[in-house]
Amino acid sequence: MNRLPLMTTMAILALASPAIAVEKAQVLDTYADIAAAKYQDSMITAQRLRQAVDALVSDPSSENLTAARTAWLAARVPYQQTEVYRFGNPIVDDWEGKVNAWPLDEGLIDYVDASYGGSSDENEFAALNVVANPSFTLSGSEIDASAITPTFLSETLHEADGVEANVATGYHAIEFLLWGQDLNGHGAGAGNRPWTDYSTGDACTNGNCDRRGRYLVAATDLLVSDLEWMAAQWADDGAARENLTADENAGLAAILTGMGSLSYGEQAGERMRLGLMLNDPEEEHDCFSDNTHNSHYYDGLGVQTAYLGEYVRVDGSLVSGPSLSDMVAVTDADLDADMRGKLSNTMMALGRIKTAAEAGFAYDQMLERGNTAGEALIMGGVNGLIDQTRSIERVVTALGLDQIAFEDSDSLDDPEAVFQ
Repeated sequence: MNRLPLMTTMAILALASPAIAVEKAQVLDTYADIAAAKYQDSMITAQRLRQAVDALVSDPSSENLTAARTAWLAARVPYQQTEVYRFGNPIVDDWEGKVNAWPLDEGLIDYVDASYGGSSDENEFAALNVVANPSFTLSGSEIDASAITPTFLSETLHEADGVEANVATGYHAIEFLLWGQDLNGHGAGAGNRPWTDYSTGDACTNGNCDRRGRYLVAATDLLVSDLEWMAAQWADDGAARENLTADENAGLAAILTGMGSLSYGEQAGERMRLGLMLNDPEEEHDCFSDNTHNSHYYDGLGVQTAYLGEYVRVDGSLVSGPSLSDMVAVTDADLDADMRGKLSNTMMALGRIKTAAEAGFAYDQMLERGNTAGEALIMGGVNGLIDQTRSIERVVTALGLDQIAFEDSDSLDDPEAVFQ
């Protein structure tokens, strides 16, 4: 008697089994549970970063600077996977600029190379260097910056004078303080701030080491408290969860708005295609640390997890439940397979960028004009993200939701406008 292998038998049974109906409320609960887990992981890794920063400032050394940088890189992994909650969830989008705003005029914070320039008509404070200046004038008022505290950074310095490029808080301000400027252009290498920038006494380099340390500690403390707040918003009685579940169709639309807007206008357009059009290494998301390949990869993974309803936490545990994929499969199994395939293709393309960068071909090198290999890698990611957005649009229709307007980008929709 011939017998089918066990795995083959299971596959046939799976194909023969009808899809099980999934309630909208179940899908929304899974999405919110995963959001809570991701923000909790972001908080946990930020707390570890704070410990590493405290060690660096209290005992400056090359080893402690390396440890703080490593902790920052680890903190980016769960946080980037939360960006899919923007756009569709106003409570996140209104808050996100405090923790992940970019690009930034880093001269606001600390010393910069002479090639950076100074203040401009667009930003009077582009080269303020608050680390070196315990007082300055803002909107006609004298500002006392002698005490660098989380409150001072968030309420006075961040977006000073109403300029968005005056980013004083969040991951990228901390990144700059750990790495310094990347002055290599399209060449190899990231920022190379010396650990002695945090030394005391005669060993201090580039001046104001004590204030630089206080800034770094204050910015990291603020990041932790901001993430603690957002994690609470996704708890069982949190405002973000309640807003999501108040109207089930609106909640599903919020999931798809985040997926489509991050995929299309934000990541494919503003973060990838635009930088390639301008051939500008400063258009990297994590430009000081040369970590942009990971930022792109984990942004893409966040979109995929939002659809599949699965997330692996930093402790290795799995958070999962009834998903958007399960719901679509009931309505249109072919569309679900298409959506899954498009997400997988995008992750493969972003994975190629990540693999190449980890092997020594950094993202800012890929952006160089005439670098055909780099352009092919980046455009593979861009095209994958655009392609999956088309399938996200089909999912909106299949679920009978109102048409959603995703974020756009001139780099994709009106390229000539980029150079005007």
